[in-house]
Amino acid sequence: MRKIALVMGSDSDLPIIEKAILYLKQTPVDFTVNVLSAHRTPQEAIEFAQTAKDNGYGVIIAAAGMAAHLAGVLAANTVLPVIGIPCASANLDGMDALLSTVQMPPGIPVATVAINGAKNAAILACQILAVENDTLTQHLRTQRAEDSQKVLEKTLRYRIPIQSPNTTKTKENR
Repeated sequence: MRKIALVMGSDSDLPIIEKAILYLKQTPVDFTVNVLSAHRTPQEAIEFAQTAKDNGYGVIIAAAGMAAHLAGVLAANTVLPVIGIPCASANLDGMDALLSTVQMPPGIPVATVAINGAKNAAILACQILAVENDTLTQHLRTQRAEDSQKVLEKTLRYRIPIQSPNTTKTKENR
């Protein structure tokens, strides 16, 4: 099975990407974590993207904030699917990163998850790889069923009985 590359533009993005790391540790997928910057290490980022498929990767997840060019730079240099995680920053709460990640020119797509949506990025990467891997498909199905069960258990725990109003009113009560 191909690997997933988690790439962050700065180690300050680690608290966000940790949600993807925690999720992927529960899957049968191998992954690596990398720090590459579209601005500070552009040649290394380009080389990583260009060699990713030959190095056994099947999907790249790129997390970056502010200008958030990392996902686009990687996508421009590989034919592998790239998933962008826009990271919130102090200035614009991640809206700048979201717009930078999602507004790609025709021909260079970047799948984009919510601001700080690392777990969904990891799930989407697994779904992409599961297209050709039955073990991973079953893992995802099992995990989804477990997530559903957790929600149903919470429903039972928090259910508050509500009495419906009396629908048969007499003339005196109107």
